[in-house]
Amino acid sequence: MYYIGYDIGSSSVKVALVDAATGEKIIALHEPADEMEIIAFHKDWAEQDPEVWWEYVCTATKRAIKEANIDASKISGIGISYQMHGLVVVDKEGTALRNAIIWCDSRAVAIGDKAFEEIGAEKCATHLLNSPGNFTASKLKWVKDNEPEIYKNIYKYMLPGDFIAFKLTGKIASTRNSLSEGILWDYKENKVADFLLDHYGIDRSLTPDLVDNFTNQGELNDKASKETGLPVGIPVAYRAGDQANNALSLNIFKPGEVAATGGTSGVLYAVTDKLKSKETSRVNSFVHVNYTNENPIVGKLLCINGAGIQYRWLRNHTGLDSYESMNAKASEVPVGSDGLLVIPFGNGAERMLNNKNVGTHFLNLNLNKHTHGHLYRAALEGIAFSFVYGMEIMKNDNTEIKVIRAGNDNLFRSEIFSNTVATLIGHEIEIYNTTGSVGAARAAGLLDGDFDKFGENITKNDHVMTYKPLNNAAHYLEAYNNWKKELETILKNN
Repeated sequence: MYYIGYDIGSSSVKVALVDAATGEKIIALHEPADEMEIIAFHKDWAEQDPEVWWEYVCTATKRAIKEANIDASKISGIGISYQMHGLVVVDKEGTALRNAIIWCDSRAVAIGDKAFEEIGAEKCATHLLNSPGNFTASKLKWVKDNEPEIYKNIYKYMLPGDFIAFKLTGKIASTRNSLSEGILWDYKENKVADFLLDHYGIDRSLTPDLVDNFTNQGELNDKASKETGLPVGIPVAYRAGDQANNALSLNIFKPGEVAATGGTSGVLYAVTDKLKSKETSRVNSFVHVNYTNENPIVGKLLCINGAGIQYRWLRNHTGLDSYESMNAKASEVPVGSDGLLVIPFGNGAERMLNNKNVGTHFLNLNLNKHTHGHLYRAALEGIAFSFVYGMEIMKNDNTEIKVIRAGNDNLFRSEIFSNTVATLIGHEIEIYNTTGSVGAARAAGLLDGDFDKFGENITKNDHVMTYKPLNNAAHYLEAYNNWKKELETILKNN
């Protein structure tokens, strides 16, 4: 028997098949070959047609079944991961009334900021654990204010994963996770944040019914079976936003465990059981996949926009053909890069820096001493230092850090990067070879709630290596403190 998992991203739809008994990956692929289009009618807007997501789900599913050469009738469960914070609005027939407003669209920033001021920091911190910000609730308010003809025809609002589950089953529903990702969950009252909907003048009836993460959330209908090639009647048994799902894929369920991602942007997602937040803007808190009323587990998320994009920029503009070649040259340079510092925040405003846009800075560059190797090492160190700086913010926000687990991506494949982070925080970094779609597929079988056994299978199937803190941290601390001093000078003058 097999499980199938989807990861609905903004660049592509990923699909994976795993063995239901062992969790072993059978196949993982994505559609389309190139990135999906993001529609931007105006500056800072970002939209996608949700029906396009569905088309790629169908295409990718048929490909996966064919290329894995399996009997589709043996697929017994579906898991869904999806891009967080998006908004899909549908009419009574379930037809999307407009393009989805996706996670990176910033049209609702001012709406969320105004709500935060009017509702008050204390109530937002205790009930929402967040500022309303530029999230799903604020985007829905934007539709109400700017597209009243569309708003009056809305039957339900959904997040992207809810829409795909609907296309599979015909059932409109959401989860606590989804609502929390839209800043629509009241943690103190443990229910939908109706007070925020009321503040925005949004009809409460537009909220879908709720289902649990790990349960039969609806069964595949005839229409979806014809379009995907999956058997009628198999359940959608799991759904979660991409960052919570990434944490699940890395066996992150207990307080003190942190999932890290080192892609174009960097993400730290730390699990905690403390429903407190002092950083409602710089750090976001979301319902984690194993949240219960009795044991409310929350994922605290911090995003670093200027991460891997810095290293990619250097690769593109210095002539080397691979990150491995860059890492080799960087390894010839000592810790601290002989005084060269890189402030890597050149990918727009940084939420963890209070939305300041400080840009990238190369500091103390000596034209007689510094080489390409120095640039590479200083960039890796600068990105690593930004992760450590982010963890300091999170620790100050009631977050405990015991272990970090990360995917086997470009940054974490670098010994310089991983050793720097591990040594400065004093904790191990465990590297795993897994993906969001594989995690979602495995989670389709997690109906018994045995997270310990689930985690054991991840360790057995996916663990690649572990970076341990180095014994002599003095040079690392000196380099980090110099970097931090320069950053704080820039922030002061920005």
